[in-house]
Amino acid sequence: MTVSTYTIRQFGIVSVGKFFAVFGLVGGFFAGILLAVGVGAMTSVMGAPGVGIGAGIMTFVIVIIAGGVLGFISGAIVAVIYNIVLGASGGIEIDLEVKA
Repeated sequence: MTVSTYTIRQFGIVSVGKFFAVFGLVGGFFAGILLAVGVGAMTSVMGAPGVGIGAGIMTFVIVIIAGGVLGFISGAIVAVIYNIVLGASGGIEIDLEVKA
């Protein structure tokens, strides 16, 4: 097996943003479950169980969407910062092994 050395000179901003967005969606899903239960229970205690269920579902959806959007934005910002640092430092060298 041969080893080849490559240098990463920059990251794709949209690509990294999409990668982070997936993590944001997953995190938003789990946070949305917790918040939806809390909001639904809190609203139901106030005397309107139907409103509680609706508020819980809306909270769930909003938190998932917000997680994906904020994940994409933070990923794009990270990629821009990485590109600035990689440009100043000359890149990151990685060794890849080629399987025969």
